Amino acid sequence: MADTVKILGIAGSLRKESYNKWALRAAQLLAPEHIKVDTFDIAGIPLFNQDDEHHPAPRVVEFKKAIQAADAILLVTPEYNYSIPGVLKNAIDSASRPYGESAWSGKPVAIMGASVGNFGTARAQYHLRQTFIFLNMYPVNQPEVMIGNSSQKFDQEGNLIDEVTANLIKQLLQSLADLTLKLRT
Repeated sequence: MADTVKILGIAGSLRKESYNKWALRAAQLLAPEHIKVDTFDIAGIPLFNQDDEHHPAPRVVEFKKAIQAADAILLVTPEYNYSIPGVLKNAIDSASRPYGESAWSGKPVAIMGASVGNFGTARAQYHLRQTFIFLNMYPVNQPEVMIGNSSQKFDQEGNLIDEVTANLIKQLLQSLADLTLKLRT
C-alpha cells in the first residue's frame, strides 16, 4: 500500500524494564494497519567524539541507516534531572554528524514519554523539541503524550493497561502518519 508509513521508534532508556520501552512496545501494538513501527535500541552507540565522526562505529552506521530508511521517527524519552537522558542526546548527536550528513534532516517526528512522577516527562519533551530546530525535523505538536504515574499505567509484564493513554498513543501515531503523508506531497 502506497500510504503505509514506516516509523522508527527509539526509546531513550537503556534500562531493560524501562516504562519508556514498554510505551514504545505499546505503540507497536496499537499502530493501525497502515502504520508500521520498528524499533532501534540505542544500547551500544559509543560516546560521540568529533575526532571520529568521519569514521563512525558500525553501530552508528547501522543507526543512521535505520533512521534514513524510516518515513518518520517516534522518540520515547524518560526525564532525567528535568531533561533528556544523556544516552538519547548522544544517539541524536551521533546520527547528526558529520555536519551536512545528518540522518534526521527533514524527518517528521513525534515524542512521548513515561515516568513515575506526575509530570510524565514534560520538561524532557520540551528540551527535546529544541533540538528539532537545528536537526531540521518536523514535530507533531498534538497530542502531547506524557505518561505520568507510569507504575499505575502498566502491569507487571509491561503491558499498557490504561485506556486513556492507549487512545493518546493511537492519536499520536495517526497524527505522525498524517504529517508524514502531508510532507510526502
